[in-house]
Amino acid sequence: MRKSSLCTTLVILTFSRPCSANFEQCLATINTMTIDGKTDNHGHPLPSTTSNATAITYDLCVSQCGAGQEPFQWSVFSQQFSSWLLPWLALVSQLPFGANDKLDNLESVLLTVGSPTLATYSLSLTLLNGRWIAQLFSKHHYPNAQKAMRILSSLQQSPLRVITEDALLASLVVLPQNDEWWSELLVWLDYTYTWSIAAAASIAWVIIAYVFTLLDYFSQSLPTALNANGQGVGSIGSLWLWLLCIVVGWLQISPKCDSIRLEQAFARTNSLAYVATTYSEPCKAHLVTEKRAISIDLAESDEARKDERSTPPIFNYARYLAWVEAVMIVSYAFERASDRMVRHEAVVPGSDWKERDLDEVTRKATLQDVQEYCSPRPSNDTPLVSRRALDHSALSRMLIASVVALVLQWATTGSAIIIVWFTPTVGCRSASFIAYGVLSTLIWLMLLTSSILTYHSTKSPVRIVKGHTIRPISSRLARCISIFLRRTGKFLALLNSIWIVAVGLLQFGSFYDRCYCNSSVFGLGKEAYNVIIPTQGDIASMRSSWIGGFCLAGGFAVCFIVFVNLYLDRPTSS
Repeated sequence: MRKSSLCTTLVILTFSRPCSANFEQCLATINTMTIDGKTDNHGHPLPSTTSNATAITYDLCVSQCGAGQEPFQWSVFSQQFSSWLLPWLALVSQLPFGANDKLDNLESVLLTVGSPTLATYSLSLTLLNGRWIAQLFSKHHYPNAQKAMRILSSLQQSPLRVITEDALLASLVVLPQNDEWWSELLVWLDYTYTWSIAAAASIAWVIIAYVFTLLDYFSQSLPTALNANGQGVGSIGSLWLWLLCIVVGWLQISPKCDSIRLEQAFARTNSLAYVATTYSEPCKAHLVTEKRAISIDLAESDEARKDERSTPPIFNYARYLAWVEAVMIVSYAFERASDRMVRHEAVVPGSDWKERDLDEVTRKATLQDVQEYCSPRPSNDTPLVSRRALDHSALSRMLIASVVALVLQWATTGSAIIIVWFTPTVGCRSASFIAYGVLSTLIWLMLLTSSILTYHSTKSPVRIVKGHTIRPISSRLARCISIFLRRTGKFLALLNSIWIVAVGLLQFGSFYDRCYCNSSVFGLGKEAYNVIIPTQGDIASMRSSWIGGFCLAGGFAVCFIVFVNLYLDRPTSS
């Protein structure tokens, strides 16, 4: 009884599995038959009696070859996975993290893999910001201006906060006692996240793997094994090439994203800060207030600003507008002080002007004197140019970073699409890559919109009624939409990152080698047909398209690295 039950179970399991298809063997059998459904490689019907058909219709493919995939071969799958996909997954470990929260680090990985557009956008913004702030502060000749520029540039990965009230910022700029604060903070922030043996080995591994992809294809005289030569490793290698650009770019920028070290830097320098007082000489700031002119808020509790406190650099997209505003506020203070210094105006009115480093009068400046020194000059003089905290240059950098991100995303994704699109016939593979690129772009757009709405909601005026903060309806609506877009975008990034890894596994496991995908039923409908044996014309077309795809991905990857190196060369003041 047990034996018969076991046999029955084995029979059920055997016949319940989808039948594997061997298309070349199936085509050879079909060519010995008189049957309708034989076509050439362009889908044109051939006589039912022909014996040299190279393609068949989808209906004939299903009826004669079965609806299942070609047999799964572990040796092929393991070799292709370990050689062509695993190096890219290993390279993910070289992305900069730095958050003290492991969940934030995991989010940064999922956002990077799920949306290369967002990752490239944040990296490009960081580059453009570095050059912009160097140009902005190169015009300021007040002491510590260049130190301030380097410090603010290093804090792009931090939730930067600037306070001007009670002359906190003015004291930091004007008082000579704060020279030590600027120097000490710069020392603590002057560390590098840069090249290591592990990073160099991972990068070399993926470059060699990509080169071998090319050699593996071009060494074949007749690429009949399309999955192995082109549609598999060639498309996967080109699709992931953006990751190499992102890792190399961050290694060259060396972002300051170690949250623990950032907190230690401010904790060790806070005790050095001085602030001007109303009636007496300047004193240590911690004796007057716990607030500081320049600080980072890693404990931000506002749900709408959650991503700002995450130090992994991919979240720079969320900090951008607030960071630019903070930089402009500090720049205005140095600009006004510099203008007064050039005009030999003393900090204390009525005093003789002296060089700041030797000016003992400055050490006796009151809060009002210091605040006035960093304020616009009287209207009867030539006023400083009035500018908004966010001028047109902020928008232009966003547009440039967006273009760069979209170009790199679709150059690499488009390369993979081209490789499979011109390989007879178009099918599930190209649709998988298109879906990945579209979702990546959509995620970037959602999170970018979220950051803009968050900034708008935080800058709207508020009213305090019976101890409660009342925000305008537009501000509350923007905040709710911002949170919704951010959460939805992250969820899509999770799905997209899982999807792109799954696509590689499905390709290497021959999942796409079935009648439905090889016949492009989704695109051709009733006219679907399956090309089984490529002709010499197909081979020439495939070679041209694959060369074009490889050149597209590789060319734009090189252009992006050149872009990174050009913008790393920042102008400095003399």
